[in-house]
Amino acid sequence: MRIMRAEQFGLKREVEYGTPEQNETALRIVRDVKAEGDAALLRYTEQLDKVKLDASELRVTREEIEAAYGQVDAAFLAAIREAAANIRRFHEKQLRSSWMDLQPDGTMLGQIMRPLKRVGVYVPGGKAAYPSSVLMNVIPAQVAGVPEIVMVTPPATGGKEGIDPYILVAAAEAGVRELYRVGGAQAIAALAYGTDSIAPVDKICGPGNIYVALAKRAVFGAVDIDSIAGPSEIVVLADDTADASYIAADLLSQAEHDEMASAVLVTPSAALADAVAAEVELQLAKLPRADIARASIDSYGAVLLVDSLEEGIAAVNQMAPEHLEILTADPMKLLGFIENAGAIFLGPYSSEPVGDYFAGPNHIIPTNGTARFSSPVNVDDFMKKSSLIYYSKEALMKNGESIMTLARHEGLEGHARAIQIRLEKERGQE
Repeated sequence: MRIMRAEQFGLKREVEYGTPEQNETALRIVRDVKAEGDAALLRYTEQLDKVKLDASELRVTREEIEAAYGQVDAAFLAAIREAAANIRRFHEKQLRSSWMDLQPDGTMLGQIMRPLKRVGVYVPGGKAAYPSSVLMNVIPAQVAGVPEIVMVTPPATGGKEGIDPYILVAAAEAGVRELYRVGGAQAIAALAYGTDSIAPVDKICGPGNIYVALAKRAVFGAVDIDSIAGPSEIVVLADDTADASYIAADLLSQAEHDEMASAVLVTPSAALADAVAAEVELQLAKLPRADIARASIDSYGAVLLVDSLEEGIAAVNQMAPEHLEILTADPMKLLGFIENAGAIFLGPYSSEPVGDYFAGPNHIIPTNGTARFSSPVNVDDFMKKSSLIYYSKEALMKNGESIMTLARHEGLEGHARAIQIRLEKERGQE
């Protein structure tokens, strides 16, 4: 693992959202599904996923989901239920209510909170199957009150047997009632524009591969999206009190996601830097997904040596990582100085997988430095807000001249006259 000083380390990761060829492929798939519906959806499923279906087979049946329960072990079922309860409890605290503010002059202003009507959830299934992503997408939408939640996932996450049974069980436990065996850019297009088999949605959420990300970007505007997710990333800010084996394990927990995942240690301790670099090599040798993790560590892994924790904090804030672990003598003391991070893990027992799977906060978190301005998936992502305005006669008579002044300053006489006609009529009746 590379050990370097700040001046050698690129704090800003250069990210390109696909090659020109990948962009053109994603756009072509989106256009075809929009124009041809099920025909293109089925054609691309056969071509890209190597699964031949007809339209009647797209929707997963209740019998398939019930059969999946017989294929998962009891320990998984207990764990997924407990995790779901934790995730639901956390997100319920995010709920906001509509409000109205009545003024003495009779004016009433307010905000109405409503859930989206129909949301599409994408659950990936490329290098691995992710039942946890089902919970993290679906439960906040349920808490928000979304009445229609439709899930799509590639048709062969479980290999030749079809969809991974653990994904099906997670979907059932999360309360999904509408599930389709389709993935990739073609699934995103189907959710956005609809086909004979899949009704269109208002918003699409969930991570996926580069073609999924590019398709989400292409359909944004026709529907809303949560984000364009990039490769996973972790930054560990640590001093010489930290355990090198813990840090190495946590860095590798993200490196094993993807060859483009990023894992970085920031520390003022040269001894810790050496120890972690050595420990990463030891643990890599025993990791089942060692090839993926090795590629990640070699290309996007590093130890950044800084002169002080203060310099380390500045580096962290500039990187704005998806996941930040603080492993120092007093992590709470540093928390107030962290400005940019998607999720913050404090202390040696708050390993990143605690948040990925079980604690309750959402694990769909902004990547590629976008934690500077965006947030993890939350209940607000599945709600829309309407402003409420009831102006009384008294308020209009009092403020009408100011409203007309502003309208005429912008050259919008029609706006001004919409107020003026009311003022003149009301004054004429006095």
